Amino acid sequence: MPNRRIIVKRRKTVRNIRKITRTMQLIATARFQAAYTRATATKPYTERMAELVADLSSAVGEEMAHPLMQARTDVKRSAVAVLTSSRGLCGGYNTGVLRAAVGHLDAEAVKGVENDAYMVGKKGISYFRFLRRSMLERITHISDAPRFEQVQPIANGLMDRFIRGEIGAVHVVYTRFYSLGRQRPAVMQLLPLTNEKVGAATEEKRKAPVHYEFSPGPKELLAELLPATVRVRLFQCFIDATVSEQIARMVAMKAATEAAADMITALTRKYNRARQTQITMELLDIVGGANSLA
Repeated sequence: MPNRRIIVKRRKTVRNIRKITRTMQLIATARFQAAYTRATATKPYTERMAELVADLSSAVGEEMAHPLMQARTDVKRSAVAVLTSSRGLCGGYNTGVLRAAVGHLDAEAVKGVENDAYMVGKKGISYFRFLRRSMLERITHISDAPRFEQVQPIANGLMDRFIRGEIGAVHVVYTRFYSLGRQRPAVMQLLPLTNEKVGAATEEKRKAPVHYEFSPGPKELLAELLPATVRVRLFQCFIDATVSEQIARMVAMKAATEAAADMITALTRKYNRARQTQITMELLDIVGGANSLA
């Protein structure tokens, strides 16, 4: 017969765990609301800038030869930024991102291209250290609510290396946010920029071409807008990753809370059966003693 005291202690422990997971679920929900508001607020700006750059590129035509748009097929070294979380308890969020990152690195290695890994988040750093993979830079100072001034130095460093010819491409591995019920690990090419990639987000929505009068000229504007586009796109990746992380943590903590509730119900039934068994045994002892005295 199971010890009732052990069952009571275990049920109390599970109840405390349920309180913790419930609290973490509420915290993740609040953080998700803030991150979702930021993501929906920044996307129109990103798409509008992409549309403007696409129009400028088409106006300039083949005369435009900005360094950020030049493909460097002769350079056999690239950079990849992997965006993971610094905290756990978020389900398979980090697993999906890291699996996509390792797959991308292995595919590039088969092509003979070496990659410099920029690892963002403690979970990704720990995983790559466990796999004994090299990391050029370990970034852990990005907060739960990424700020543009935190992402801008990373983008500037990548652009400087690309312009100097040290790397031939830059990719970002992150979890792309589509909706509340859909987030997918993605590998996005950040550099070099192309007209198709810059304007892909807005070309389908455009019904008629838009004609602009440029002052200063398209070349001068592109020289300013292309670096800004790279920074904004990288920042949008960080925002999407933050929203996806909070959704994953919210779902994981909800599942843990429900599992704890089911365990409490099962332990309560087990306690009631043990208690009923003990009462039955005591009644049998009393009846047996009374019969022996009769």
